[in-house]
Amino acid sequence: MAEPSHRKRIWGWMMYDWATQPFHTLVLTFIFGPYFAEQLIAYLTAGGMDTAHAKAEAQSIWGYGLTVAGLMIAFSAPVLGAIADESKRRMPWIWLFSALYVIGSAGLWVASPESFPTVLVLVFFALGLIGVEFTTIFTNALLPALGSREEIGKISGNGWAWGYVGGIIALVIMLLLFAENAAGVTLLGSAPLFGLDPATREGTRFVGPFVALWFVISMVPFFLWVREPKSTVTAQPGAIGRSIDELMKTLRSLPKRRSLFAFLGSSMFYRDALNGVFTFGGIYALGALEWSVVQIGVFGILAALTGAIFTYFGGIADHKFGPKPVIIFSIAVLVTVCLFILSITRESVLFRTVEAGSKLPDIAFYICGAVLGAVAGVIQSASRTMMVRQADPERMTEAFGLYALSGKATTFLAPALIAVVSDITNSQRLGITPLIALFILGLVLLAWVHPEGTKVTDDA
Repeated sequence: MAEPSHRKRIWGWMMYDWATQPFHTLVLTFIFGPYFAEQLIAYLTAGGMDTAHAKAEAQSIWGYGLTVAGLMIAFSAPVLGAIADESKRRMPWIWLFSALYVIGSAGLWVASPESFPTVLVLVFFALGLIGVEFTTIFTNALLPALGSREEIGKISGNGWAWGYVGGIIALVIMLLLFAENAAGVTLLGSAPLFGLDPATREGTRFVGPFVALWFVISMVPFFLWVREPKSTVTAQPGAIGRSIDELMKTLRSLPKRRSLFAFLGSSMFYRDALNGVFTFGGIYALGALEWSVVQIGVFGILAALTGAIFTYFGGIADHKFGPKPVIIFSIAVLVTVCLFILSITRESVLFRTVEAGSKLPDIAFYICGAVLGAVAGVIQSASRTMMVRQADPERMTEAFGLYALSGKATTFLAPALIAVVSDITNSQRLGITPLIALFILGLVLLAWVHPEGTKVTDDA
């Protein structure tokens, strides 16, 4: 078989973002997450819990599920990355964790409202999340082989943008054809497709099998066109033991590699805050603004659409100015938007009371969603480029394992802080205030990050 062209290899790699974005858009954020909270709130209130407490409790349980999955990722990711670097094999791991992702996503079908199996649902959700996070480590490590140091920023940005396009299309399909509202109809005003029963929320629950099928079909170009980078070093026996030793050596050296260490710390906080914004954004809208799953889905379309557009331009800015200025600007915008969201309730905007039945809170929240979507893709793409600049080219998968570790090491922090503050204040709105502090911490640590990477900093 002839080797795929360079253009095909780039497109094949970008298809991974297209294949996995629906999990983040549909499952984690805009459809299944709010559906999970909705069903849990109904279960808790039926058991006698007051509504405000039930909303906070549902938010906390969703957060604890994320925490457990995140801790498993945090402990495993660097080791897996180190093993892959030592063995010079990434594709087998991508196959393995792709299968885990498909099983976990498809399993979300069991989330029937009749006897909502909370623990089983969280188990399947965790399997899907672990699958997508581990697969991403290995696909990210293939990025440097696709272009020069100057080109990978644009390739990364294009990948994120292409992923957002996939997320938009998948979300539109779900809202128009499957996800039902309280009246049992989709956004088109018709019953869910394929005879799915709206009474048992089969249309909304179909989101799990849908993203699994989307992934299977979309990954075909990736597996056909993407190849392992050619290495001049041959893998030797005892790779696992050596990989663990190399990982420990890398961890011990981090304090001496000031720029890399600072960037991992910075991204740990701002990525955790960003995940918190989107993970709890739909749940916040469900509780504070009393939105339906379909309304939250429309919010998601808007966020994904602006994400697709602005991530493309973010890649251009990354290419022209470098990733660090792009990240700094993005954090500043995110802090501003979070402060604005604090002022929005069903009865007020900018802390000023609005008339009963006013659509202004909804419009204001839609605007916030558009801005959040625009900035989220930009900062994630620029962060991926910055990680490539900071990492040792010979230990790229290990570096992205550490990157995953830094992203998950405090994954419990945003959910835990949101849960605690929500419980103390009995307010979903005030519960998001810790996210602002996490963004600011990330911004401060960027002062020690050299734009060109650790080696330049350490040699200076």
